[in-house]
Amino acid sequence: MIRSCPNCSAKNRLPLPRMLQGPKCGKCKEPLPPPAKPVPVENGHDFRIMLRDSPVPVLVDFWAVWCGPCKAMAPEFERLAGELSGDVLLAKVDTDKNPHLASEFKIQSIPTLILFKGGEEDQRVTGAASGKTLRSKFGI
Repeated sequence: MIRSCPNCSAKNRLPLPRMLQGPKCGKCKEPLPPPAKPVPVENGHDFRIMLRDSPVPVLVDFWAVWCGPCKAMAPEFERLAGELSGDVLLAKVDTDKNPHLASEFKIQSIPTLILFKGGEEDQRVTGAASGKTLRSKFGI
């Protein structure tokens, strides 16, 4: 993931596990703020590290490019990531690129959103929903 430094505007490339370890800008050494956009999950290894090491709850959207309801919900999910930045980490798992994760978490329809706390599944919601509805259902 590429993160811009709010202090010096330098672009910083951070692998997902590194993003959770209090990263600093490579140029000015100032701390980088938590992500304000959903984090794309590229592989199962990084996903498991993210769930294990995240200091905050993780809300994961299991989706696919071809899914109409997923596309309709995407702007709401992105807006929610900005609102909850620092309190809840939002991530997206493309089920076509990561079928092993979809299978592992028994994703039977998309979009499916799962809230993880302490690395364990806490709650799940299937189907598109507004940010307000998601906040209410997950208590975030």
